[in-house]
Amino acid sequence: MSEATPAEFSLLLPVYRADDPAHFTKAFTSSVTAQTRRPAQVVVVQDGPVPSELTAAIDQVVADSPVPVVHHVLPENVGLATALTSGLSVCAHDIVARIDADDISLASRFERQLPLIEGGLDLVGTGMYEFLDDVGSIVGQRIPRTGQTEIEDYARFHDPFSHPTVVYRRSAVDAAGGYQAMGLMEDYWLFARMIASGARVGNVVEPLVMYRVGAGAYARRGGRDQWHSERALQKALLGIGFTTRAQYLRNVAVRGAYRFVPEPVRRVAYRRLIARGPGIARAGEH
Repeated sequence: MSEATPAEFSLLLPVYRADDPAHFTKAFTSSVTAQTRRPAQVVVVQDGPVPSELTAAIDQVVADSPVPVVHHVLPENVGLATALTSGLSVCAHDIVARIDADDISLASRFERQLPLIEGGLDLVGTGMYEFLDDVGSIVGQRIPRTGQTEIEDYARFHDPFSHPTVVYRRSAVDAAGGYQAMGLMEDYWLFARMIASGARVGNVVEPLVMYRVGAGAYARRGGRDQWHSERALQKALLGIGFTTRAQYLRNVAVRGAYRFVPEPVRRVAYRRLIARGPGIARAGEH
């Protein structure tokens, strides 16, 4: 009996004016050239005009890429949710992997994730290392929940997937209504709707993506705008029946208060509570 042919997949990489050209190049090469299992296509979706240095970096990776690249340019900056929706529309394959323009994929990432998708899952994430601008400066590690039930339970309080790590079926994304704007939480809102619509989900515990936490990473999670986004998200989750009234009140109280604490406290709180979830502990965590 012959083995099944490995599925082809697209890589979706958004970029916009504030992205660093060197970081973008590293994100691209680590997710394409350096992979032990490469995507069959890359879609670089450019969200509005970008500086000349970034344009040059995009042109260079397109010219050097070992796989076909679609440079999909949006004439105006429309925001991540709309940009990703537009990028998905030009992906040639139903299976789509994500990476952000300032993060790094480890070489075995897709070799580890794709078999789970080929085995029947609709959405698969991985663990992540958090690092400062120096790749050698790892400052944290996110360990995701695994298994359908554990992920679904955890999703009632916190996003169970790290967006730059995911591989998903575009058909499952479409079935859930696609990306929709929700502050900095459009990914959580999408993944919750995917779970609610019956998507089969999983995570690889091993960190296979390096996530850059430079200046402002925690500052962006706080403030009045993020409070309004948080409240809108929690109302939306309650509205589709994803959370109960009690869970809604808990989430607004805990996650809402998190938006207003000082940034140093927010950093600690994220690692000890928000990233873990209430009442959930894992071996090796203290």
